[in-house]
Amino acid sequence: MSIVAQFGMRTISAVATFGDFCRFCGRTFGWVVSAGLGKRNIRLTAHQMYEVGTRSVPVVMITGAFVGMVLAAQSVLQFKAVGLEAKLGAIVNLSVVRELGPVLAAIMLTGRVGGALSAELGTMRVTDQIGALRAMGADPIRVLVMPRFLACTLLMPLLVLYADIMGILGGYFIGVGIYQINAAEFWEHAARSVEMFDIVTGLVKSLFFAGAMSLICCWRGFRCRPGAAGVGMACTESFVESCMTILAMDFFAGVLLNTFYTLTWGAPPTL
Repeated sequence: MSIVAQFGMRTISAVATFGDFCRFCGRTFGWVVSAGLGKRNIRLTAHQMYEVGTRSVPVVMITGAFVGMVLAAQSVLQFKAVGLEAKLGAIVNLSVVRELGPVLAAIMLTGRVGGALSAELGTMRVTDQIGALRAMGADPIRVLVMPRFLACTLLMPLLVLYADIMGILGGYFIGVGIYQINAAEFWEHAARSVEMFDIVTGLVKSLFFAGAMSLICCWRGFRCRPGAAGVGMACTESFVESCMTILAMDFFAGVLLNTFYTLTWGAPPTL
């Protein structure tokens, strides 16, 4: 087979796969809009919220704390060298709130929750449980995907807030407690530079991260190949694709939000 034919076949396969994913997303959004807040939907979503949110809090908080600590430890010596150590709080807090908190919380949630979603749904597909739901007249998208999508989307902003708070406290502990930076100056520069728009930016990003991660992982589980190897492959593919999507969305969302801020309020405040 020629190189052109192989390229054409792969292109057609990629377009068909993307179309199948878009159709999957459309059906999920359709059920979110049409199903409403029925008792059954609330019960299914509440169970997933415990699995997605409550059991992820320790992982997210520890990740956020070490992100802030590492960022402060790696930056404080350079700041002291130029006499700007008092502004460490501004840099750490802005970095955690706008970028590192949402991105790393989403990646950790992908590893902890996304892999479980793919493995659980993939196992259900391999053992024909999804087919059994269809045979009983229930839509698997409504029963299996919609509660997981809602749980991830609703709880991701709360988890990001936990990560932000722990990251800020971690940076404060290293900067003030270890390297003896003046605490009043640390918080003064942080309060002057961090605005509500910065916090909202991270929370808005987290909504898109959670939606993309949950849809990709559920879709991979639904399209899992037969056998144990297929389940493992679905978990791997869902994690890699989710992480790449999160990083790409972070870039484009950051550019758009920065442009919106500049056009609306002008230049950001100085550190």
